[in-house]
Formats: sequence, C-alpha cells, structure tokens
Amino acid sequence: MDTSSFLTSLLTSFLIFVVLVLLFLYLSQRPGNEVVYFPNRILKGLEPREGARGPFAWVRGAFGASEQELVDLAGVDAAVYIVFLGSVLAILVFSGLILLPMLLSVNATDNYIESSQSSQTNFTSFDKLSMSNIAQRSNRMWAHLLAVYWVSLVTFYILWKAYKHVSELRTTALTAAETKPERFAVLVRDIPPLPPGQTRKEQVDSYFRQLHPDSFYRSLVVTDNKEANKIWQELENYKKKLAHAEAVFVENEKVRPKHRTGFLGLIGQKVDTIEFCNQQIKELTPKLEAEQKTTLKEKQLASAIVFFNSWPAAVSASQTIHSQPLDKWSVMAAPEPRELLWENLSIPFFVRLVRQYAIYVVVFFTIFFYMIPITFISAFTTLANLRKYLPFLKPIVDQAEIKTVLEAYLPQIALLVFLAILPMILLALSKLEGIPSLSHAIRATSGKYFYFTVLNVFIGVTLASGLFKSFKQFVKHANTIVPTLGKSLPGSTNFFITYVALKFFVGYGLELSRLVPLILYHLKRRFLCKTDAELKEAWAPGDFNYATKVPNDMLITTVVMCYSVIAPVIIPFGVLYFAIGWVVLRNQALKVYVPSYESYGRMWPHIHTRILASLVLFQITMIGYLGVKYFYSTALLIPLPILSVIFGYICSKRFYQSFAFVPLEIASQQPKQSPNLEAAFEAYVPPCLSTEKFEDIEQYEDARSEVSRTASAVYATA
Repeated sequence: MDTSSFLTSLLTSFLIFVVLVLLFLYLSQRPGNEVVYFPNRILKGLEPREGARGPFAWVRGAFGASEQELVDLAGVDAAVYIVFLGSVLAILVFSGLILLPMLLSVNATDNYIESSQSSQTNFTSFDKLSMSNIAQRSNRMWAHLLAVYWVSLVTFYILWKAYKHVSELRTTALTAAETKPERFAVLVRDIPPLPPGQTRKEQVDSYFRQLHPDSFYRSLVVTDNKEANKIWQELENYKKKLAHAEAVFVENEKVRPKHRTGFLGLIGQKVDTIEFCNQQIKELTPKLEAEQKTTLKEKQLASAIVFFNSWPAAVSASQTIHSQPLDKWSVMAAPEPRELLWENLSIPFFVRLVRQYAIYVVVFFTIFFYMIPITFISAFTTLANLRKYLPFLKPIVDQAEIKTVLEAYLPQIALLVFLAILPMILLALSKLEGIPSLSHAIRATSGKYFYFTVLNVFIGVTLASGLFKSFKQFVKHANTIVPTLGKSLPGSTNFFITYVALKFFVGYGLELSRLVPLILYHLKRRFLCKTDAELKEAWAPGDFNYATKVPNDMLITTVVMCYSVIAPVIIPFGVLYFAIGWVVLRNQALKVYVPSYESYGRMWPHIHTRILASLVLFQITMIGYLGVKYFYSTALLIPLPILSVIFGYICSKRFYQSFAFVPLEIASQQPKQSPNLEAAFEAYVPPCLSTEKFEDIEQYEDARSEVSRTASAVYATA
C-alpha cells in the first residue's frame, strides 16, 4: 500500500467516524429514541438525559462517572472490562513516551533503504521510520533491544497494579452486594446411582444432611424437562400471539385478525387468530400439567442444586471434596439462576472430560484450516494480485479513484466479513464441553477466539505478506525462508495500521451511533409491535458481547505490542483505539447495555493471562527479528520470556484463588439483610415448572407432593 492510499484510508475512516458521531448527537436527542440510546438508565428508573446538555455531554458523563456508579449501573464485569481497556491504554502510553522519540529518530536517521541495492523491493516513507531502515549488525539496534525491556517492564507494572485493583473491586462488590440466591446454593453433579427404595431427592437430602447437619436447608433435583419446556414455549408463543391479535382488534374493531395455520403463516387453513389462540391455550394447559407430572416423577437426573442456611456454609461446601472417588458427588458454587446451562448439568464426569479434549482437537483443526482461507484472502485481495489473477478487472481497478479505495479497504473488509461467523461456532463448541454456566462458556469462547485471531489474523497475515512476495525465491532457495519472512515483518505495518484505524474509527462510530439497533427498533415499532411487551422486546439492548469484544481488543493489543518496536508509528493508533474505546464503551456501559449475568470479574485472570501471552509473543518476535538482522546481542532478550512466565506464575499464586472461589472471610461478613431462603429456592425453579403459570395450582401441588413427602420439590432443567 503506497502512502496516498494509506492516507486516503485514514482520512475516509476519520470522516466516517465524524459523520457517525454527528448522527449520534442528533439522533440521541430526538424524542422517541431514548429507548435505543439510554435503555439501561430507563430500566433502572433513572432520567435518560440527566445531567449536562451539549455535544460533549456524553464525553463528560463518561469521564465524570465514578467506578462505583459504573458498578451500580452496569455491574462488576463491565467495570473490569473498562479496567482492561484502561490498562492496555496505560501500557501503550507509557511505552510510547520512550519508544516514539527514541526509536523514530534512530530509524529515520539511518540510510539502509536508500543504500540498498535490491531492485525487487518497493519501500514507502513509512518503512524509513521502521526497523527496515536499520542496517544489519548495526549498533543502532541497542536502542531497540532496550525498548523491548522498557515495554516489558511497563507491562509488568501496569498488570500488577490492575490485578490488585480488580481484586479489591471484586472484594468490595461481593461485600456490598445485596443477598442473592446463588450465595446459598451449590451445584452438585455426578450423583451416584439410586440406592434401593429411595428417590433421588431422598438420596441427596440424606447425603448432605449427614455431612452438613447444621447448615443444610433443602435440595432441588434437576430433571430432564425438554418436552415440558417445548410445550411451555409453545404455550407462551400463543399467549403473545393472542395479546398481539387483541391489540390489533382494538385498533380496528370492524375486522377480526386472521392468519393461516401452515408454514410461516403462508399456507394452510385461514382461521380467526383470537379464537384459534384461545383454543390452543386451552388445549396446551392440561397437556403441560400432565407433562409436568411425568417429568417430576420419571425424569430425575444425576444432579441437583443444594441450598444452605447461610452464605459461609455454602462457600465452605463448594470448596470441599465430598467423595473419595472424585468422579462422584462433584460440588461447586452454583451459578446465577439466569445463566445456568441446564442441559449440561447432568453430563457425567468422564463424558465431560472426553468432550473437553475432543473440543480442543476440533478447535485446533478449526484454527489450522481457517488459516488457509484467511491467508489466501489476505494475499489475494491485494490490488496487485487482483490485477494478476483476475485480469478482466483491470479496467475497473486501474481507475485512480477506485484503485485508491480498493487498495485502502479491500483486504481489511474481506477479513472482517470472513471472521463474522466464527464466534457463534466457538460458543457452540464451548457449550458442548459440558460447561455449567453461560459466563464460563463465554470465557472459554473468548479464549478460543483470542488464540484463533492471533494465529490466523496476526501471524497468518504477516506470513501471507512475505510468502506471496517471495514465493519464487523460496522455491529456488529454501534456506532463505526464515530470514526473508523475518525481514517482511515491517511490510505488514501499513495493513495493521489501517486495520486498527478501521476498527476504532468505523467500529466505535457504529457502536456509539447505534444505527443498526435504531433502524431495527423503528421498523419493528412501525410494522410489528402492538403490545407493550413487544415494544420492550424490540428495544431490549442486550449486554456487552465479551466473547467477541475481549478477543478483538486483545488482537489489537497483540498487533500494536508486537509492532511497537519494529514500527513505532503504530503506537499512536493503538493509543487512539483504546482511548476512544474507553470513552465510548464507558458511555455504553452507563447508558445502554444491561448485563445478562454477573460473575464479579471472573474474566480478569483470563484477560491478564492473554495480555501476558501477547507480551511473550512480542518478546519472541523481537528475538527472532533481531536475530535475522544479525544483531549479536540478541541473546540478551532471552531472559524476558522467562521473566514473563515467572511474573504470570506469581500473579496467579497471589490473586487467582480469590477469583476462582469466594474467600470465607468475605462470606462471613454480616449480611445487610436477612436472607429469604425460600425465595432463593424459587429463583432456581425453571419457568416451565412454575406453579404460577397454571390456574389449577392445587392439582399441581398434589402432583408435586407425590414425588416428595417433604416440603421440598423436584424441579427440572430449563
């Protein structure tokens, strides 16, 4: 990419960002759009536009809000994510303060490129600011070696401070939070086969009453209620259709709403919607009651939620080995009711183990085989290769305006589109491992996606750039592959700078403007929504998609860190990415997104580990690059990856256990309010088995009492 195309790309991205910000400023003030731009505040019962007005009010609000306000409005997980963005920003800023003045002057004042006799290599003005302009064996590379140490030491310091801060934030939140159902519950899996003459509930109750005689409260046995849930979902859908049809009829009482009963309402018999829905509800209600009785009696599974009368008792139980064979009576802290993956709770111990390793193999091959098309796309979508392999496009791509735009954006857009479907695949694979909670599955997905993006995007694009440029040379001289690929590293700088700029200008512009949610909301409101429930569902904002946001941010971290010494000009773009992201996403956390679960920062240890992985990759990259530049003092960098591993080990020993488990001293603090244990129990009841869903509650209670002679009940999976 030449300088003009590069500047065109940056200018275009900046103009798009300005337009999107102006749209945000205008649209967010329009009446009727509050539910799109302030849904979190609305759901919390707060004034949407409370505070100062003006075009920069949202920036002042993002900066002015305290961390406690952020926790109160968006949860600890969102606050920890903002800490992550701020930590990487601090690493890049402090690194850049030294690297930019020192390395740019060192690189720019050498003349290796001008004196090079290679006629096959095209250099740009950016190459003169990178290590490409440093001659082999030059003593100038001492500056780059010292820069690697500086970046590493800054990263160690910032990560230690951040880990300590997040640990304190988690402790404060756990201490101050209101009483929640999961604090009194543990999840029990791998329950042994039933003894003769006992029900599953009696087995669980007797086992835990014997081990915890003073603190055991009651149990809820998990059952297989797939069929009951299917009927319940169908019943709920007909209730929604009935409410919609009645609202339509109120608008126009002359015409009763009708629909066809076949596929997508396009074929089949035409019926009166109100009468049809009432008839279906009348038929499905007793059907669901009958299926519920069957589920309670015959579909009990080998897992349960066990409740204790205090938080310390539940914490102690969750951290205790209960059985001599470790594949029986597995006990862990219960996830929040809303994030339980019920279908995974009863998967046996060894099946989970086999699935886990099988998924690792599948992910490995997914990463490997994805690298082939990504490498091909990255190399093929360059303008030169399009002209070479698709000659019929020459008349189009040779036009100056089209050539500039294509050269600036085509590879990056192709890569972004190609990666769009991957997170859904990885999330499905993570759930197949047998993970019991949504937050755990998202953390697992985030890890898989991170390694995928690093291996395929960062390494794949870098290798593709060198391979396609020098393929003929490799065929003739195979021993030149490593040096040639190493020397090609600075050549990918422009691609990654453009990629980063596209992400923070266009990506954060779209995030802030919320054009897609706004358009979808108004289309649904205009043509589909007739009831308040439908309207609320249309503007439901969702939560931060950590499964993709964190890995994408980590990719930028890896790219900027790995190129920070080779081509320091990338550092300001990394700073802009995380600075704009910190402001925009803090605003979104305060006003837009609503958390779907709360793990109290459990993702931070994984984020910390991946930042260290990026640092180690940076250190190894610099060892390799200085090596192919024949700088004989390169060996002085070898201790750095070892120090990084040691630092990670120390952080893990110092902090990790307090994230994996709740410390007993925190759980033992006096609660602010007396716990309602019955409410905690009811919170784990799946909606399809809740008695309040039925009119004939007495009949349902009779069925429930047949399963257990105690006051407890056996409930099913959702």
